[in-house]
Amino acid sequence: MNDQPSDWESRISRLEEEVRDLRTRTDHTAADAAAARILAGAADRDVSEFKTEMREFRNHNTQLINALSEQVNGRIDQVNGRIDQLENKVDRGFVEMRGKFDQLAGGQQHIVELLTRVLGDDGKQQT
Repeated sequence: MNDQPSDWESRISRLEEEVRDLRTRTDHTAADAAAARILAGAADRDVSEFKTEMREFRNHNTQLINALSEQVNGRIDQVNGRIDQLENKVDRGFVEMRGKFDQLAGGQQHIVELLTRVLGDDGKQQT
């Protein structure tokens, strides 16, 4: 074996240089890992905030839709009530008109009877 002091010194020198290089790499890796933990924590907070905002948005939209649904249902009930009123009014109007048409027909029949009596069945005036 070659146990000369200069050979040992160069080997030790190379090992020390490699150790310094590994320490530098380890320091960079530790710094990168710390930065990654910070970024991951921030991303986790962002996701949590986003979830909260989405939940609030969904709840608010649900409340708005429910309120709008109540308003629409109320308006539909009002419109249905008005339609029922109008149908009843039209029905009463038809019943009233039918009664007046019946009176008119009765009056016309009476006129026909009077004319028949005055003119006779043959349409000539009787004296």
